Amino acid sequence: MDLRFTPEELAFREEVRAFIRDNLPADTRERMKLGHPPRKEDTVRWQRILNAKGWAALSWPKEWGGPGWTAIQRMIFLEENLMAPAPELLSFNITMLGPVLLQFGTDEQKQRFLPRAANLDDWWCQGFSEPGAGSDLASLKTAAKLDGDHYVVNGSKIWTSTAHNADWCFLLVRTDPNARKRQEGISFLLVDMKTPGITVRPIISIDASHHLNEVFFDDVRVPVSMRVHAENKGWDVAKFLLGNERTGIARLGKSQERVRAAVDMAREVNFNGAPLIQDQTFRQRVAQLQVDMKALEITQYRVVSAYDKAKGAGKPDPLSSVLKVKGTELLQATTELAVDVAGPMATPIWAQELAAMNEPDEMLEASSAGTASYLMLRAASIYGGTNEIQKNILTKAVLGL
Repeated sequence: MDLRFTPEELAFREEVRAFIRDNLPADTRERMKLGHPPRKEDTVRWQRILNAKGWAALSWPKEWGGPGWTAIQRMIFLEENLMAPAPELLSFNITMLGPVLLQFGTDEQKQRFLPRAANLDDWWCQGFSEPGAGSDLASLKTAAKLDGDHYVVNGSKIWTSTAHNADWCFLLVRTDPNARKRQEGISFLLVDMKTPGITVRPIISIDASHHLNEVFFDDVRVPVSMRVHAENKGWDVAKFLLGNERTGIARLGKSQERVRAAVDMAREVNFNGAPLIQDQTFRQRVAQLQVDMKALEITQYRVVSAYDKAKGAGKPDPLSSVLKVKGTELLQATTELAVDVAGPMATPIWAQELAAMNEPDEMLEASSAGTASYLMLRAASIYGGTNEIQKNILTKAVLGL
């Protein structure tokens, strides 16, 4: 594989960079430069700006609003968007539900949901994990019983990200409790979150923010027309969706942006009487992270290019597990670097003391927000399928052991 970008790809990167520079709202840019996560309104506003440009549905075909980009162009866009930093496209809409409907949905489902998903007129969430059914997703118990032209859903989901913001949920349910294999009795439903019988209960995570939830379903009626693919074939849909999720979960641009921010901060932090940026051990640590990020970047381009060529197979590429494992490890390592550079400023109590000493407000705010990211990303090696499970997939599907 030629590891050099073509002149056309380099020009595309400059086009993306210029568009983000000229169109990202200033208040969103400043919040995110300080390390704060985007608010719901930030994400909606930015995705609609991108959709007006024709860039939001980045992996979809042109007939459904996609830009017709190559795999390399998509990775360039995602990298530049994260490094800006700008809000990420809502993955539930763009990289999960969209490809699922394109692969398995009816024409009616595509017409109804795809344009609204691209423009974030509907905010989607993912109803997969349950108490006792996370990594072993096939053991889920939320049941859907057929009653005329509706399914009646009872059960609960947990760790449901942004369910409190969501208009719709794509949901895995058990429709055949007597199936020979657990995977054979699962169906994939689209559920309006305003349907009577749905209760969303917040979970406040270790970073003190509310992005996770429990969701309860009590006699929730879902039209059969909202089932994607055949009854009891939802596991095929779920595998396809997870393959897409893991392909984009590395978030390499975020790791690159975090290292850049840590290096900038290291120029202002003193260590043994000199700026930390001059410390040899620190420089070696940064260099190793940069080498690891470059290796992941090359691997990511290989995997997504191969994934593109295999389109239509409806099967996840097991190599997407490599991206998930290494990408989340780097997300954790780079936030650890940022917190280590911040030192005492990374803790709320010390930040208050340093503020009283007239330390720069921007540095203190960035340090505090960086700590929240560090805490949140402890979960990165768990969500999207734990890294231990991904290693099992690689052992069987790639190494043949």
